[in-house]
Amino acid sequence: MNQRDTFLDKARRNPNGLQFRAFEQLLHQCGWTQRRQRGSHRAWYSPSGYRLIVQPNRSMAKGYQVRQFLKQYNQEKADEEE
Repeated sequence: MNQRDTFLDKARRNPNGLQFRAFEQLLHQCGWTQRRQRGSHRAWYSPSGYRLIVQPNRSMAKGYQVRQFLKQYNQEKADEEE
């Protein structure tokens, strides 16, 4: 199991318990790119162009943002299989 799979597993099991740095590493490893930042808000874009704005909650990722990412990631994986 590689690091991306480990982070995906952690995110699926407990979206509220994922460290923000791990969340950003996961975004990067899944092919997402950070195109801009304004203050603490960072705009990440998926390979298909979906935009996700993320910001840290102290050192943790916000659970609803992790769930939004997982929903889009799963949708893109399903679209690739078709």
